[in-house]
Amino acid sequence: MAGTNKKRKNKEGEMSFLEHLEELRWHIIRSILAIVVMMIIAFVFKNILFDKVVLAPKEPGFISNRLFCEFGHFLAGKFSFINNPDILCINTKPVNLISIKMAGQITTHITVALVAGVILAFPFVIREFWLFFKPALHSNEEKHARGAVLASSLLFFVGVLFGYFLLAPLSIHFLNTYQISESVVNQINVRSFIGTLTSICLATGVVFELPIIAYFLTKIGVLTPAFMRKYRKHSIVVIFILAAIITPPDIFSQTLVAIPLLILYEVSIFISAGVIRKKAKEHDAFMNEDSSVKTESE
Repeated sequence: MAGTNKKRKNKEGEMSFLEHLEELRWHIIRSILAIVVMMIIAFVFKNILFDKVVLAPKEPGFISNRLFCEFGHFLAGKFSFINNPDILCINTKPVNLISIKMAGQITTHITVALVAGVILAFPFVIREFWLFFKPALHSNEEKHARGAVLASSLLFFVGVLFGYFLLAPLSIHFLNTYQISESVVNQINVRSFIGTLTSICLATGVVFELPIIAYFLTKIGVLTPAFMRKYRKHSIVVIFILAAIITPPDIFSQTLVAIPLLILYEVSIFISAGVIRKKAKEHDAFMNEDSSVKTESE
């Protein structure tokens, strides 16, 4: 592709608008191919995908369910005012799932494989978009952008794992055990269960990208650390609203999501301030160099 890029460049060494679109098209195609490959791999390993990953959080033996229960017993042993040692024991009974459509299970299989493909191919997709923007960056910016690709991938996976191991078990327990009346029995559709699980994991993966978003918005001059500090209180309200959207309506789960988001917000302020400081240094260096050139010419 590098050779074709050079051929498509004009005499000034720059690509036209249509050539940029053509280049973007190839990056998108390669990203889609990466997702399709990962999707096929996930589709083939059906037993691992469903029994060991997707359906695991609803089982009593799932690691998060066991750790929550053990932590509750630990607290009950330390604090006498906790009367029920099983207060944090969640999903003590397996959730029975049903499929109510003829093609329900095969379409669920395809959908879950697609989501798994998107998650697994995320680093490759981010890298493709970085390669598209790379020619427009200065040499010193390329180094930082390469680190941003790695950081964004790590943050995304940390967010997905946070949602999978912490939020998903709590959400499953709350939504499965909540009843408006004892005469109404929960019979959970497998599509509903998987939809809840995937939406939680993808949502937390995306919101954990906050520092990366702050970095690039600061780079293009849209965001400043002063702005983020000024509206910190407003951001706290927004974070709790966001936490309420992606979690079940209980204060424990919302707080569990809000705390890391608040930490990421403070990290974003630090990153934004670092970008501003670097811009100021580069500006000062440029002005000093420019003044020295004028002095020599005089």
